[in-house]
Amino acid sequence: MASQQKHHNIFDIFSSTVSAWAGKPVTFVAAFVLVLIWGISGPFFGFSETWQLVINTGTTIITFLMVFVLQNSQNRDSEAVQTKLDELILSSHAANEFIGIEKLDEEQLRKLSDSLRSHADRLSEKANGASNDNTDVKA
Repeated sequence: MASQQKHHNIFDIFSSTVSAWAGKPVTFVAAFVLVLIWGISGPFFGFSETWQLVINTGTTIITFLMVFVLQNSQNRDSEAVQTKLDELILSSHAANEFIGIEKLDEEQLRKLSDSLRSHADRLSEKANGASNDNTDVKA
């Protein structure tokens, strides 16, 4: 196993922690309760524009910041999965030309996917033909 360095910057640690908490049911319940309290408080504030502005501003700021936090976490998770897949390809007898294909543009990926799909279809046809040859059908 390769040695792993624990080199995380503050934003990585922060985004991992926030992402972990954002996905928990307790966070959803807390957000729901907060919105419920805000809704119930409406009559006390006369459903004023300021009262509406509080929830609008709060949710907009949280949403805006969460995009970056969750994207950071998603990027690191994707890179980790890609690295693991690359290691599996390297350690198997698979074609090593698939290492790094995530860096291809969309058209190159589509061509590669089409090529693999037609190869899989040919193998499937070949396997079906072989199984039909080995099976005697009795009426």
